[in-house]
Amino acid sequence: MSRIGKQPVVMPDKVKASVKDHSITVTGPLGTLSLKFHDQFKIDIAGNVITVTRLNEERQTRSEHGLYRALIQNMVTGVSHGYTKVLDIVGVGYKADLKGKNLDLALGFSHPVVYPIPDGIKVVVDKGARVTITGFDKQLVGEVAASIRKIRPPEPYKGKGVRYSDEIIKKKVGKAATAVGGK
Repeated sequence: MSRIGKQPVVMPDKVKASVKDHSITVTGPLGTLSLKFHDQFKIDIAGNVITVTRLNEERQTRSEHGLYRALIQNMVTGVSHGYTKVLDIVGVGYKADLKGKNLDLALGFSHPVVYPIPDGIKVVVDKGARVTITGFDKQLVGEVAASIRKIRPPEPYKGKGVRYSDEIIKKKVGKAATAVGGK
């Protein structure tokens, strides 16, 4: 039995869930999320508790049992509390600016990079160097943060670029520090 899959998902008071035709919909104060699941699973809602049970013991079904429970837990947490990712922009002249539904990034290229912000995501720029991404869909928040970081990932010598706020960059020594007997 899956240790994660057999645990029930407890919903807060303001969150409601419904199951219909192999699809679960979770609604809360921040929004609505839905997930389609395989017919090898049965999802029961009793009061404020959601339980996921599998209908057979096949290898694929056992491996997905904990996955579906975790996805449902992420949906409940998202519509009740939301998710946040924080990016730091490091470098001389590197900055971010919010212009309507677009994030305008100056990251050392010859042109500014314009990143369109998808629906369901809220972006806040603090002093041009810290970008906070919030939303109720965990996957979408992480995907937006990763695609913004991908535009200019931190380089290993000076650490310039876009990084997560809790990310640790291992810096390399330059060639001047590695020359031992230089001529």
